[in-house]
Amino acid sequence: MSTRERITRGMAAGLWRALVVMLLTLVAVVGGVATTQLWPVHVETEYFTADVSVEPRLDSTIQVPTVVGDVVMSFDGPLPAPGLTGQVQVRDRVTDLIRSGRLTTENLQPSQEELRTAIDTGVREVAWKFAAGALVTSLLVLLTYAVSRPRHAGHVVAAAAGATVLALALPGASAYLTYRTGKVAEFRTTSVLSLVQTNAGILDSLSSKADQGAVYVTNLLALSDALRQEFTPETVDQPAAARFLLVSDIHGMDQYPLLRQIVATERIDAVIDTGDLVNFGQAREGELTGIYEGIESLGVPYIFVRGNHDAVSATDEGLLRRMAQVPNVVLLEPTDGEYVRTDVHGVSVSGFNDVRFFNQRSDDFAGEQAEAAQQFREATDGLAPTDLVVTHQPYAAQRVDAGALTLNGHMHVPAIDGQHLQVGSLTGGGLVNQFRLPPLTEQAQEAAEEDPETAGELLSQPYSFDILTVGQDCSVVSLARYSYRNLVSGRPQFDDVRLVNGRTLQPDPPQGRSCGAELGVVTGPVDEFVPAEVEPVEVSDPGDDDAATAGPDGVEVTAGPDGAEVTAGPDLAGVTTAPDDDATTSEPEDATAP
Repeated sequence: MSTRERITRGMAAGLWRALVVMLLTLVAVVGGVATTQLWPVHVETEYFTADVSVEPRLDSTIQVPTVVGDVVMSFDGPLPAPGLTGQVQVRDRVTDLIRSGRLTTENLQPSQEELRTAIDTGVREVAWKFAAGALVTSLLVLLTYAVSRPRHAGHVVAAAAGATVLALALPGASAYLTYRTGKVAEFRTTSVLSLVQTNAGILDSLSSKADQGAVYVTNLLALSDALRQEFTPETVDQPAAARFLLVSDIHGMDQYPLLRQIVATERIDAVIDTGDLVNFGQAREGELTGIYEGIESLGVPYIFVRGNHDAVSATDEGLLRRMAQVPNVVLLEPTDGEYVRTDVHGVSVSGFNDVRFFNQRSDDFAGEQAEAAQQFREATDGLAPTDLVVTHQPYAAQRVDAGALTLNGHMHVPAIDGQHLQVGSLTGGGLVNQFRLPPLTEQAQEAAEEDPETAGELLSQPYSFDILTVGQDCSVVSLARYSYRNLVSGRPQFDDVRLVNGRTLQPDPPQGRSCGAELGVVTGPVDEFVPAEVEPVEVSDPGDDDAATAGPDGVEVTAGPDGAEVTAGPDLAGVTTAPDDDATTSEPEDATAP
């Protein structure tokens, strides 16, 4: 046999052995997963038990399904880890609480030490049970082969051991590096459990009315909250400097009574609306539905950019002028090419309007958005990017830089792409688009022909909004994404809640900054902006329309709703000291029907 033939045969034999080991490793993994499925690991706390098993998926998630909703924790590790599932049950000892009358949130909720002990025990037992199943499975396969070739028994055992080691090393290493508290990317709950994620008071109201029928709902909510505290990074629980309610694509539906409730219960400091407030570009749509009064009733700054449904022509600014009459509205581009910056408790926000208008026909949607982004970049050239940059179209948002996040709407679908945050539709697109299924309309057909980057706005979607929390170091702490249903019928109900770790949105937080309520709200031209002083600025009685104190460099500082500081820079439309008594509700002269 020639040297070349020996080398060829040696390589073939080596490749065959490698293939055999890979197949055995796959068999071992399947055996380990099946073992945990057939004989799940049992862990327990004082009032709960859980059967934990490995799932045949590499999605780095832990799922806890229950009859009242699911808890899903996603991890952002260096390697995809096998999924885990825990089937939670209530222990019989819960009945003791009912008999003794001690059924409270504090009694039901596992302590962090108790929960951590149960998790550590479960992880260890899952590991050795997975290993045993992998080893036994690979041995059975190879021993079946060795029966016909007894002389290969030693090789069989060695191959089985090697395959088991690989089956443990790969998923084991990925699980070890991924399933860590600091690697949590998202904590998500669905259905009833979603109510508890950011409002632990729900537990108290359930507990006060609990009976034998309600106990199963109550204790699972308690477990969900305990899991959230355990797996949500510590940064999520740090004190907040500012909380922003993010909405978009309201399309003429007055949902401001609902927004008032959200602003109050979630302690919102400002609302950011990324556009498409009305349907047909005419300001009187808001008069008919009471939108402007609803915005004013929120009592916090309402930061706004115009969407493509908010004008009837390229030069129409009728809606912007009407919005400027609402005392708490901040227009980030009150007129074409004039850009405004507002600081909310030290968190800076700027942005620009959509250049499109209702029922526009164009062969180059993308080019128009790129031009709008270029104009904004030129106007802010040489200035430090604001923390948040707001616009309506995603194509434009992806062409500007922000210190933390760019925000856009238009697509009616919440999404995240790096540091670009897309806000879903608060109303599913409004009544006009609510039940529309493309391509039943001419507009829907035209939308489908748009540039792929800008297409899709006519697709009806679930109702959604976001709450963005910024910490006292001016970095993004968390993003809570809410989906609703039954808004049109007047019976809103949580459908889904996701809590996104701020570090996944802003990997490089700012250094040497501090944010907080003492900085108030300051607004001025983006190229002449002077930030607020660190010391609180003395403000006058909110009831005195004429009272004001001088802010830095002539920026006017006035008392806003509930004592919040709202300032207006020179020649700024959008933030005023009091409602304009002469404000009219007539349609601007240059606004024409579509």
